[in-house]
Amino acid sequence: MKFIHLSDLHLGKRVNEYSMLEDQRYILKKIIRIVEDERPQGVLIAGDVYDKSVPTAEAVALLDDFLVQLSRRGLQVYLISGNHDSPERMAFGGRLMEQSGIHIAPVYNGTAAVYTLADEYGQVHIHLLPFVKPAYVRRYFPEQEITSYTDAVTTAIQAMEVDWRERNILVTHQFVTGATRCDSEEVSVGGTDQVDVSAFDDFDYVALGHLHGPQTVGRETVRYCGTPLKYSFSEAGHHKSVTVVELGEKGNVAVRTVPLTPLRDLVELRGSYEQLTLRDFYQGTRYPQDYIHITLTDEEDIPDGMAKLRIIYPHLMKLDYDNCRTRAEHSIEMEEDQEKKSPLELLDQFYALQNGQPMGEEQRAFAQQLMESIWEGER
Repeated sequence: MKFIHLSDLHLGKRVNEYSMLEDQRYILKKIIRIVEDERPQGVLIAGDVYDKSVPTAEAVALLDDFLVQLSRRGLQVYLISGNHDSPERMAFGGRLMEQSGIHIAPVYNGTAAVYTLADEYGQVHIHLLPFVKPAYVRRYFPEQEITSYTDAVTTAIQAMEVDWRERNILVTHQFVTGATRCDSEEVSVGGTDQVDVSAFDDFDYVALGHLHGPQTVGRETVRYCGTPLKYSFSEAGHHKSVTVVELGEKGNVAVRTVPLTPLRDLVELRGSYEQLTLRDFYQGTRYPQDYIHITLTDEEDIPDGMAKLRIIYPHLMKLDYDNCRTRAEHSIEMEEDQEKKSPLELLDQFYALQNGQPMGEEQRAFAQQLMESIWEGER
């Protein structure tokens, strides 16, 4: 039995104030062609379908068209909400869509939806566990001690009453310990959102969403497929793809990828203004069509440099300098660097600036505990 694993579409996303809708529409058409070539039995979409909990009308229309295209090809689609999605909005109309083969995980209520397909080797059970926090799960299991994300996910899985003698797939959206983040992903307080990979030991395949870089965690069959597009320049070196999963008899799982080529790539260029504006540098490349981050090495700023460079690179997203002046000012961190820090790191930095010394261990532990209780209590 064959499945296509997708996640983190982030429909409606803007990157450096550029709308990605055209690029997303293009890549979804590419995915449909891969589906037609591969002819899977199902498509697994592991959350962060939208970029915001209240998506734009254009993003909703794009998802609507994508699901219709999949349904017309006779596929079973299994979709969960991620931390960027509103689970209530994602679940709306889900029961009506069942007859079209579109299976959307309902809002978590102590149980996880499960669907079953069959082939010559028996049954395959697809379990849908949307993004959950400890506070979500604790609500339905007050007798359990649930203090971490690992506790929450383990408790939710135990409640599924899975028949481990048969083949089981889990579609979920969490940060598994040991995986690698990108700049475009949310950072939690002190890494508290991590789930130990051992929670998934008994599943034949775990279709993960949340992290943007394609990767496996612990074993080949616990996998993040990654985003279909690059959503930050920290992903410039990624090779985006669609993950194809084939299940044979129990214990026999094959995983491979099919590459995705975007309408426009995200590319980082570095050099002097003179070098980057030479016709020989960019002629015959895709740079004029791509999204570009340029780092100029000139010692003097180029007057109106962004506008001048956009004559050659019309999709120039970001321009900065690396020279003696900027290196001397490295201690003054840019806003983007601040966004990479966790809330606890920002508080620690602020405390040190105000008091001339870092927080003590007791203060840091208190601050982390307070942040965790506030963060977990939000919905």
